[in-house]
Amino acid sequence: MSRQHYTFTSESVSEGHPDKVCDRISDAVLDAFLAEDPLARVACETFATTNRVVIGGEVGLTDQAKLSEYMDRIDEIARACIKDIGYEQDKFHHATCKVTNLLHEQSAHIAQGVTGQKGDEGAGDQGIMFGYATNETPAFMPAPIQYSHAILRQLAEVRKNGAEPVLGPDAKSQLSVVYRDGKPVGVSSIVLSTQHLDENMSSADVRSVVEPYIREVLPDGWVTEATAWHVNPTGKFVIGGPDGDAGLTGRKIIVDTYGGAAPHGGGAFSGKDPTKVDRSAAYAARYLAKNVVAAGLAERCTVQLSYAIGVARPLSIYVDTHGTGDVDADLIEAAIPKVMDLTPRGIRTALDLNRPIYQRTAAYGHFGRDPEADGGFSWEKTDLVEALQAAV
Repeated sequence: MSRQHYTFTSESVSEGHPDKVCDRISDAVLDAFLAEDPLARVACETFATTNRVVIGGEVGLTDQAKLSEYMDRIDEIARACIKDIGYEQDKFHHATCKVTNLLHEQSAHIAQGVTGQKGDEGAGDQGIMFGYATNETPAFMPAPIQYSHAILRQLAEVRKNGAEPVLGPDAKSQLSVVYRDGKPVGVSSIVLSTQHLDENMSSADVRSVVEPYIREVLPDGWVTEATAWHVNPTGKFVIGGPDGDAGLTGRKIIVDTYGGAAPHGGGAFSGKDPTKVDRSAAYAARYLAKNVVAAGLAERCTVQLSYAIGVARPLSIYVDTHGTGDVDADLIEAAIPKVMDLTPRGIRTALDLNRPIYQRTAAYGHFGRDPEADGGFSWEKTDLVEALQAAV
């Protein structure tokens, strides 16, 4: 039986965190190729440090001869991301940093594995992917990560709309959430480190700016006199972003998913097209887990999928309802392939993943977001509820 009384902690990082700058650029490059060629195969990695951005990886296009034509746009794409995030520092500025593009053609051996010997689309790699959902928040997400994201999104909004121009793009949040009877009821500690543009600001000054927004985001009654606050605990935080600490695509996989509340298969998402099951199958697993909980079949659900490169169908499907299920987990496992085709092509079709919808996922989590009209965050829909209920 799972624990009922405990404290659990998760962290988030802002869009200006060095690793998130890199995730954003990688996904922007992916979106640019998908906008031109919905069947593009992209594996894009970005590295950022003081006055430097390096982009590398592989690209496969329906018409490979067009690759050189599209490559001329990479510099512009990277600078647009950096500008939108808000970096205009002397040692990391969208207009003056050096951008090096090392993208090249996809390996023919990888391409043949994905295409498959019989022409059917196989998985882009081997691996395991997890999806998770819980009814403890309206978004079916664990509370610690969901509210850690929400705090930073709120601070980014007031930074960008001019309400709090003293805040910089680089920030991290961390919440320790208290659970009673298995449900979140309060926050025992709040950690917030944010870049600030006024060198004379103390930690107390920064807290006076951010505290009202943090209180606004958290549920009523969660912050009490006993809640410990740690705002910019090391003191000044003026030098931020890649100038303060190098960034790399794919280094925030726990931030991107469930904040440590669920297992992770180890594969990053950003910069990968949806033939890469690291990304698409993780989205499918979240979609399935969320629909299981939304259907009332369990209060919590973990779904694991596994794949082999070049093989279309998953090798295994595993479901754990953590003792909260109204039906046996093996019945849910048997129902899943009846309600969704879990081949890479089936996932891409069901969730409409061949669209340029990925840049927006690069910060504040890939899960727990609202489905969007253009197909963004399609894996957050709950349109499998009736099919799952019927199947079990």
